Amino acid sequence: MNTTSRSTEQTEPDDEQLLASLRQFIRTQGSGFLEDPNISSIGVGRKIVDGEPTGEISIQFTVDQKAEPEALESLNTALIPEAIVVEGVPVPTDVIERTYRPSFRAVPEAEAPMAKVRLDPVMPGVSVGHIRVSAGTIGCIVYDRRDGTPLILSNWHVLHGPTGVLGDTIVQPGPHDDNRVETNRLGRLSRSHLGVAGDCAVATIEGRKFTTAIHDLDVTPDGLGEPEIGDKVVKSGRTTGVTHGIVRRVDVIAKLNYGAAGTHAIGGFEIAPDPEHPPVDGEISRGGDSGAAWMFKTRTGEITHVLAGLHFGGEAGNSPDEHALACLPQSVFEKLEITLQPPVPEEAAEDVPKGFSTDFLAHHIDLPTLTAALDPDAVRINGSEAIPYTHFSLSLSKSRRFARWVAWNIDGASLKKLSRNGIDFIKDPRIPGIFQTGDELYRGNRLDRGHLARRADLVWGPLAEADRANRDSFYFTNITPQMDDFNQSSKNGVWGRIEDAVFADVDVDDLRVSAFGGPVFQDDDRAYRGTPIPREYWKIIAFLEQGQLKSRAFLLTQNLNQIEALELDEFRVFQVAITEIQERTSLNFADKLRDADTFTVPETIGDRPPLEDLSDIQW
Repeated sequence: MNTTSRSTEQTEPDDEQLLASLRQFIRTQGSGFLEDPNISSIGVGRKIVDGEPTGEISIQFTVDQKAEPEALESLNTALIPEAIVVEGVPVPTDVIERTYRPSFRAVPEAEAPMAKVRLDPVMPGVSVGHIRVSAGTIGCIVYDRRDGTPLILSNWHVLHGPTGVLGDTIVQPGPHDDNRVETNRLGRLSRSHLGVAGDCAVATIEGRKFTTAIHDLDVTPDGLGEPEIGDKVVKSGRTTGVTHGIVRRVDVIAKLNYGAAGTHAIGGFEIAPDPEHPPVDGEISRGGDSGAAWMFKTRTGEITHVLAGLHFGGEAGNSPDEHALACLPQSVFEKLEITLQPPVPEEAAEDVPKGFSTDFLAHHIDLPTLTAALDPDAVRINGSEAIPYTHFSLSLSKSRRFARWVAWNIDGASLKKLSRNGIDFIKDPRIPGIFQTGDELYRGNRLDRGHLARRADLVWGPLAEADRANRDSFYFTNITPQMDDFNQSSKNGVWGRIEDAVFADVDVDDLRVSAFGGPVFQDDDRAYRGTPIPREYWKIIAFLEQGQLKSRAFLLTQNLNQIEALELDEFRVFQVAITEIQERTSLNFADKLRDADTFTVPETIGDRPPLEDLSDIQW
């Protein structure tokens, strides 16, 4: 273990220099040896003679099958030399018969111990899996390095798998241990990697509490270490529980077959059973232990709080040798952009979006609310239908998978001009994907991803805050389908420029505006790709002029009769009363907002002309 102190096994100075050279050799040239179909891994270890390790450092190869030189051609393999020269030093080789497999195959058991049942709070060391994967193990609780979001860490083949995509449902326990996946939903797949840096993935924790101490080990990882030959380690996995091991090979690159995902080279180190603490059935790991955290032990056998590695594989069934493989923690944490340290409360509070401010103007304005009939259809976070983002909040419909309303604040005095380059439209990881409409609706047609709360309205305040708002605006929860000429051409972009018009045509107090908007859902909305497309949208602007609160409402209509051909009739923008928006949407708006609307319109939309230009708006 190489943290700030030496490992439990001291290494001679000459050996240290040689090990450093070998590490560089393996990292730069090791993958080339794995192109030989019979070679399953390459690493550095003590040479084994007559089944016993010696003190001599060697380049160790594991092969699927040992053979005499004359039989190598029939195995489509080449002879491994007795020594390899590394930086002018001949280093002996060692060949061991051994193959590898990912240890994610669950083993049926009659009992359901604690590690295999649904837990709340959830903890490391217990069963977890992608909704279409059998079961693996939660390694530890980690935190997103950027925003402090708590996540579970496990393997790619546990949380992602060959058929998975980011945003997929993760369940605890894994489906093999309990197939009631709807009840057992834990969160969403957030990030993953499969390659030399590791077999690793993280997922969110939603709707459950968590503890950080590993099941049956009672330690919380708080640091990362680098394993060295001879280090003692221990893990707690879903299948074999607590087992003890000794690091016997480092700088290993192993070739594993991931089924439909193909063969991949994974970097890490190799662990043998600790003879002082042999496993009960001789197995240091079994299927289902994948993702478990290997923790360092002291010379006297105490379990430390330093993470040695992430378990990802074990020997194949026909291998005569018992061992396990683990990813190096440093590369895993760098690749996934995670940390073991929870955010400092003050820092975390700065990053938690506060959403729409009801006191942004000098008059308090409450958020819209749903009628009793609509209330069960709302997605809730922490019990609230109002989902907060930076400078805006929204209410999301479970059935329509779009926002019913979005409310946002605009500070015209501190607006920033920030680029949208490099920002992708993504689903909100806090919300189940089944309640969000993503790229599956927009690919390969003229439907645009239209912002409900305009991106340009949200990017204000200190630069870091404006940047968060810029990124938050690209969540699909703030998006609805619009034609690619939605705000263009025939109507001079009236709909998309209403917010600009209020600043241009009215002396707005403090240059502050609060806005509300959303789609009008109707039962006969035409479906496209299985998604009903709203054909009307509404918007309300609230502001102060000489201390007086004013509000104005607008309605945009579209004819979607020819949606399959994506040929839309002209859209029209009308100025309307807030009461009409309330009737059309079944939303309840604040009394102050309704009272501040002094616009009078005819009772039917046919008796009033559409807005041809921004100058037609009656402020």
